Amino acid sequence: MALPKLNSPPDLQHEAQKRRGGFDSKWLVIGTAIILVTYFAIVPLIFLLWQSFKGASGFTIAHYVKAYTNPETLTLFFNSIQFAVGTTLVAFTIGLLLAWMNERTNTPFKSLFYALSIIPLIIPGILFTVSWILLASPEIGLFNIALQKLFNTDMVFFNIYSMGGMIWVDGLHYSPMAFLLLSAAFRSMDPSLEESAMMSGAGILKTAYNITLKLSWPAIFATMLILFVRAIESFEVPALLGLPVGIQVFTSSIYKAIHSYPSNIGLASTYAITLILITTGGIYLQSKLSSSGSKYSTMTGKGFRPRTMDLGKWRYFTAGLFIVYFLLIVILPFLVLVWSSLQKFYSVPTVEALKSLSFDNYKYIWSYPTIGRSVWNSFILAVGSATTIMLLTAVICWIVVKTNIRGRWILDNIASLPMVFPGIVLGLSIMVLYLNFDIGVYGTLWILFIAYLTRFLPYGLRYNTTSMLQIHKELEESAAMSGAGWGTTFRKVILPLLKPGFIAGWIYILIVSIRELSGSILLYSPGSEVISITIWELWENGQYVQLSALGVMFIIGLFILVMLSQVLSKRYGVKEM
Repeated sequence: MALPKLNSPPDLQHEAQKRRGGFDSKWLVIGTAIILVTYFAIVPLIFLLWQSFKGASGFTIAHYVKAYTNPETLTLFFNSIQFAVGTTLVAFTIGLLLAWMNERTNTPFKSLFYALSIIPLIIPGILFTVSWILLASPEIGLFNIALQKLFNTDMVFFNIYSMGGMIWVDGLHYSPMAFLLLSAAFRSMDPSLEESAMMSGAGILKTAYNITLKLSWPAIFATMLILFVRAIESFEVPALLGLPVGIQVFTSSIYKAIHSYPSNIGLASTYAITLILITTGGIYLQSKLSSSGSKYSTMTGKGFRPRTMDLGKWRYFTAGLFIVYFLLIVILPFLVLVWSSLQKFYSVPTVEALKSLSFDNYKYIWSYPTIGRSVWNSFILAVGSATTIMLLTAVICWIVVKTNIRGRWILDNIASLPMVFPGIVLGLSIMVLYLNFDIGVYGTLWILFIAYLTRFLPYGLRYNTTSMLQIHKELEESAAMSGAGWGTTFRKVILPLLKPGFIAGWIYILIVSIRELSGSILLYSPGSEVISITIWELWENGQYVQLSALGVMFIIGLFILVMLSQVLSKRYGVKEM
């Protein structure tokens, strides 16, 4: 006798709706979510592509001919690749060394260092770059001045306005990301193979090279691809360090083309399409690697206790490396901003300069015409985009994970599409869209809200997907059999169970939205400034000490926000943010 076929949760909810009569609101919500995601992710790309072929008299390939027959484009491409590869190698090397020391050795204070590793992620890219200008500029850089006095010479030891300087600053800024990614890989690795190698007479370095690194190859390669994509789309460092000395990459060239006179949107769109192709290639390779990394698995059902390598006296040296790194990436950048913020005119630290310390710059910032509006705009955009993204992606994740709707995998890919958009390219595509499709949002705060929704949509999707996969369908079936409609089930069953991933994603999007610059730089207008734009305007106006004061307050505010977020995360059982 054949057993009756059990209905899926959507079927049960549909039957319950039919018994109650009336319209099933589920399909309205699903349809709206699909339309919004498709609109946000695809329409700007279509308009950007169309703009790259748009001429004064219709369709043209003149922009591509101009871009790819110009010898300067080859230099631009070489600079972009050199910058991205260099940044990747610097960030990866630092992150790899620190992750290995933290997870596989008995270095002192490593638990404290791991807890502090989130702090560098708080400092926005523009403030980190400005701080390194104050530290390593040829004229006013503290490092250069200190070494010149030490060796009694006028030689410039560090030139931050160079390709090497750009690579160093961006690589150092992304190194915490590499550290966190590689730490997770090392932490989940079974150490028995390393122990066997050392018991066979292999030294620490030989074991690390032949065993640890080779077993971590998928994580290493994936980390390098992520860093490459982040570097190729970086805007703050190329704009602040490269443009003043004529070193251009794709992101800074797009910005320069838009702000030239007359504005060359067609050429900027051509550069943007090229940049999208590069980032798409990197993300595609990363996804392929993620799907084929099982052959490197070492964790099985058999439990293991992670044991660390004994470095002997060298453990004090590795502890020293932790301290030096933290000085370079947090302490010195923050202190130089504090020092600058207390000066009427920037000067290097001296006894005489100590006598002129003042809080006038902080008073100036509090009375700055746009500061109150920019803080409010940043807050509204951050809270609004974080809340909207997490609710929208919760519906998308339910469709992808919990239903049998045909083509649902296409929806997942569409929602992930904005990951290939560098921030400034996204800003350009949305600018082009609403210049040609005028619905009253251009020049308002709404266009920034749309840009933030689009840019951070994939991150909300990833956080919600992780939690959605852990919710068993029986819970929805029980609600449906009790007569609950889809809306009630989603609101009272799905959303509460999504809470850990939902809150983690909300916190992450809130923080990165407040820091966002590259996606806002082409879209803001008077009245819609955000904090990062105010910092940018102060830099362009040469108000460095006032910028430093705003930067110090901004970093402290973000730090307090992150600490509150950590408390909130622990309260709701969120393990990682």
